[in-house]
Amino acid sequence: MKKNMGSADRIIRVIIAAVIGVLYFTGIISGTVGIVLLVLAGVFVLTSLISFCPLYAPFGISTCPMKESK
Repeated sequence: MKKNMGSADRIIRVIIAAVIGVLYFTGIISGTVGIVLLVLAGVFVLTSLISFCPLYAPFGISTCPMKESK
């Protein structure tokens, strides 16, 4: 897997996951919607840790900074 996520993208995903987690565990969101969002938060954290988003790959999207050629 080639990395396709930059650091800003990773930080934003972790922040969103943390907000969803707090909202779920404080009871603000619950039920099926809460569980779906909690799973989405887990996916965000996982993709942030490995710096690879499977949805970016088919579309050729990459938020990694370009490396300069010498």
